[in-house]
Amino acid sequence: MGTAKILIASNNPDKIKEMKAILSDNFEPVSLKDEKIFSDPEETGKTFEENSEIKAKFALEKSGLPTIADDSGLYVYALNGEPGVYSARYSGENATTEKNNEKLLKKLEGVRDRRAKFVSAVTMLFPDGRKIVAVGECYGEILETPRGKNGFGYDPLFYVPETGKTFAEMTAEEKNKISHRAKALALFEERLKNIDND
Repeated sequence: MGTAKILIASNNPDKIKEMKAILSDNFEPVSLKDEKIFSDPEETGKTFEENSEIKAKFALEKSGLPTIADDSGLYVYALNGEPGVYSARYSGENATTEKNNEKLLKKLEGVRDRRAKFVSAVTMLFPDGRKIVAVGECYGEILETPRGKNGFGYDPLFYVPETGKTFAEMTAEEKNKISHRAKALALFEERLKNIDND
């Protein structure tokens, strides 16, 4: 497919930066802002896959370009999967990273089982109707206090035991090798090769 233009259906600058770094070897990634699209669809899906498709469909209809969208979030086992699809708006309407992290830590006070995973569902839609979906997961645990200055969202609380670091203590390169989004995009690229060869 060479360096075909691909629209990243996101307004999150951190997510765009991460996806561009992972995708730029094979594509010419552009953002919604680059394409002068300034609105967002309502994310009404009950799963990460449903929400990523809603975002991709919206951006494809607006741009006519092959579009890739990611919906991702944190799944905490002791909280029955919370914050899940509500990860970005966990603390309510005016959610901020700080408030979301505070709410998560409060809910986990005194909880010994701190296992969690980050999930990323990536959907790519083509103007001709073809679709690729890929899901990646990264397993870790939630710390009691934040560590690290990099990354975004819940990264300072998400500790990956085999690395000895939180996502926020990793460099972008380190995180992009093991993250849920990196895994989803690697699987996506495999499926893209197959769809191109069909």
